[in-house]
Amino acid sequence: MSAPRLEIDLDKITHNARVLVEDLGARGIVVTGVTKAALGAVEVAKAMLRAGVSGLGDSRIENIEAMRLQRISAPIMLIRSPMLSQAERVVKCADISFNTELAVVRRLSSAAQNAERTHGIVLMVELGDLREGILPADLINAAREVVRLPHLALTGIGVNLACHSGVAPDQHNMMALSALADEVEAALDVKLELVSGGNSANLNWALGNGRVGRINHLRLGEAILLGREPLHREPVDGLHTDAISLVAEVIESKTKPSLPWGTLAETAFGGDVTSTDTGAMARAILAVGEQDIAPDGLEPPEGLTILGASGDHLLIDCGQRRLQVGAEVRFAVNYSALVRAMTSPFVEKAMARGSALRRGAARAHAGSV
Repeated sequence: MSAPRLEIDLDKITHNARVLVEDLGARGIVVTGVTKAALGAVEVAKAMLRAGVSGLGDSRIENIEAMRLQRISAPIMLIRSPMLSQAERVVKCADISFNTELAVVRRLSSAAQNAERTHGIVLMVELGDLREGILPADLINAAREVVRLPHLALTGIGVNLACHSGVAPDQHNMMALSALADEVEAALDVKLELVSGGNSANLNWALGNGRVGRINHLRLGEAILLGREPLHREPVDGLHTDAISLVAEVIESKTKPSLPWGTLAETAFGGDVTSTDTGAMARAILAVGEQDIAPDGLEPPEGLTILGASGDHLLIDCGQRRLQVGAEVRFAVNYSALVRAMTSPFVEKAMARGSALRRGAARAHAGSV
């Protein structure tokens, strides 16, 4: 295996998804597996489907198109509001899309009519996080427009929380969404298939002891891939937190002073570095950088400390160790580091079922940390 690389244990992803599907199913909630952080990788999609997710969700139509080309036939929803310019592509490849703008909904109706297809619409409601959503007072009129338009089906309503402003899903906003579902059904004499409560940030609420009301659907990505909930990045009981890790190779290992010298200005990415004089330090450089990962999203092995990064270099304080040039260092990743690494063409993606991945990793890890 080459480095840098993401090692992705598909069996652990399947395990995480299955636990969540079963635990939430007991509460009457179905799970859509979100593939956006995995760049729509078909291997990850299949790992989620093996676990029994009801379908897949992604925020980029390009990822959905790639999954369709790989013969993924499961239901797929576009979980970001479609671009007007992509309406035809959305109708062709996605079964459902999340929407907030009636101009887009009308364009989807026209595209669906031309394609002789019916496209599902989930209307997203603004409940305080101030990312996307129709204001509650405008929801019934928006829903009435969807019902009126040809070749569209009002599949449900939903909300997104904890992404922009960090507003946590709780009993108050989930019951508010439930009440809005009742109002839409009563006003329009329709039955909503989905009342989508949110994302992995909903798990503490959804798996608690409170009423779930009308909420019957969640979109889960981070919890399935990384085994953590996003509100506090705490592990979820029963899930693997090491399904994905980043491996990088040492390209320099030297003892250097702990303080820089010369006139100091901004760093390559516009920040300032605060250094403390601790004497000579065993330092290493790894061949991965800001272009590939979010350095703050990496967790190094015990005894190693990340000093910083430039575009192509990750600097490590080795502590009591002296890393050898060519050795590999394995990091746990958070969501931001995962997303950037998956997007980088310079990071290999090593995906396999557990035993196969471990055999390949063992061969590659001689002398690694």
